Amino acid sequence: MNCLQSWPEPVTRVQSLAASGIRAIPERYIKSPSHRPLLNNDVQEVNVPVIDFQNLFSGDRGLREEALCCIDNACREWGFFQVVNHGVNHELMKRTCEVWHEFFNLPLEVKQEYANTPATYEGYGSRVGVEKGASLDWSDYFFLHFMPLSLVNKNKWPAIPASCRELVAEYGSEVVRLCGKLMKVFSMNLGLQEDSLLNAFGGEENVGACLRVNYYPKCPQPDLTLGLSPHSDPGGMTLLLPDENVAGLQVRRKGSWLTVKPIPNAFIINIGDQIQVLSNAIYQSVEHRVIVNSNKDRLSLALFYNPKSDLLLEPCKELLTKDQPALYKPMTFDEYRLTIRIKGPCGKKQVESLKSPGQCN
Repeated sequence: MNCLQSWPEPVTRVQSLAASGIRAIPERYIKSPSHRPLLNNDVQEVNVPVIDFQNLFSGDRGLREEALCCIDNACREWGFFQVVNHGVNHELMKRTCEVWHEFFNLPLEVKQEYANTPATYEGYGSRVGVEKGASLDWSDYFFLHFMPLSLVNKNKWPAIPASCRELVAEYGSEVVRLCGKLMKVFSMNLGLQEDSLLNAFGGEENVGACLRVNYYPKCPQPDLTLGLSPHSDPGGMTLLLPDENVAGLQVRRKGSWLTVKPIPNAFIINIGDQIQVLSNAIYQSVEHRVIVNSNKDRLSLALFYNPKSDLLLEPCKELLTKDQPALYKPMTFDEYRLTIRIKGPCGKKQVESLKSPGQCN
């Protein structure tokens, strides 16, 4: 991990660049023509499937089965869906977003006290990947751990605003609980025992959960860059609280980039690479990216729910048959995410590289 102890070049804060009044973005942020977003009237805005989560606990068997079926179809067909009536307090969601807006609007010297390194990514950051001269994304972020408890260091969480640590802890607790419920739903829909996926992740005490607060400053040339380059999420699943007022998330579907239309008080859920591996590609992670805006800043909260980092993950044996052998070779999450921490976002290349010999297209 020595290669991950420091950034290869001085780190530039994108928010500071945006605030400087520049009219042209630095070359490091300009994407190649084939990777630039289309920001005209032809961009298609879509609602990914919307699930009423409280129906899973209804006394009406028909409503329960319909909700289970809708989630299963969304996982198989989209890899993304939105949940409403999910049980997380709406006021808590709002206040947590507000406190992070306050943090990013603090003076730079205050935020710099939390500057991160690529060794852990904890803290205030502006890039992913340590390759010198790499193309950069138009975003800053703050990254912190919720679980396992052995990794939690609240001294690395912002002390300003004063309410930040308390709100973040409460928000994390509620969202992690929701992820645990979703894991049970995924297991049942795959025909597994209710706790199968959670146990494969190491059990309730050992799963990993971390928060990345994404801050996308307004950009003078949004047609030349991206807030976050195309990637699939390396972990188990991601629970995203998007900005309700500024769309930015795009999902790749059938070769086209579709802009996700957020629903008030909903979470956007997406399947990660590790659930693709465990389900033997019955559920698949989906490539996505983030576009930026010329007039408005945008903030989102992404909760990553991941397996214990040193466990070997491979397709669940109950899902394998003679006609459907294991597609992926075993690998720990630590080994898997190392490549991403070195190279940064890279589409679906990483999970495809796990395919067993003879299973590649």
